[in-house]
Amino acid sequence: MGIFKRLRDLTVASVNDALDSMEDPVVMLNQYMRDMEVEIGQVEVAVAKQVALEKKFHQQWEEAVALAEKRDRQVKLALTEGEDLLARRALADKKQYELRAQEYEALYLTASEAAQQMREKLAELKEEFYKMRAKKFTLMARAQVAKTQKQVNHAIVGMGNQSAGKGFSRMEEKVLRMEAEANLSGQWRQTSAGLEQSLESLEKNDLDEELAQIKASLQSKKDAEPAKVQE
Repeated sequence: MGIFKRLRDLTVASVNDALDSMEDPVVMLNQYMRDMEVEIGQVEVAVAKQVALEKKFHQQWEEAVALAEKRDRQVKLALTEGEDLLARRALADKKQYELRAQEYEALYLTASEAAQQMREKLAELKEEFYKMRAKKFTLMARAQVAKTQKQVNHAIVGMGNQSAGKGFSRMEEKVLRMEAEANLSGQWRQTSAGLEQSLESLEKNDLDEELAQIKASLQSKKDAEPAKVQE
């Protein structure tokens, strides 16, 4: 028995946990409010019917009292006119109306008390509804804040192990490689430019030396020409 009871308790607990996880507070709060609105509507219909019944019994009571008073006047009038038989019949009717008036009065008082109790119940329901409606907005706002905060926390926690975080790390490594390659390329260009400048400098020196030799040769020839003229 103990094992079966524990299995049953575990099953019930699992079902309750599943139901609890499926319950969206916003959806459930709206549903509760709709349920209360339906209940209030039903009570309002019942109160309206009870009030109508109360008015009906009150009207019948007043009519019976009025007829009893009318028959009382007729009894006195008949006796005054010497119509004893007619007075007797009017008196019998008067008593019937008086009994009927008592019955309607009792029914009216009972219906009136029931209607008053139902009015009070309706007022309590409406007051509770307004309180719950005000509380609903607060709870919905708190639920939304909690939901948003949970999403943010999941996003922060997931940055380290999600594809977006890994992708950023991979792109950072790629940028570092590109920067290193660019630096190496710049260094090669600087080395190549230095070599070119050195070669150009050497070529310039060779030209200057060759020009100097040509000029010296021309000058030597020029110096030798006057000597030939004098001979």
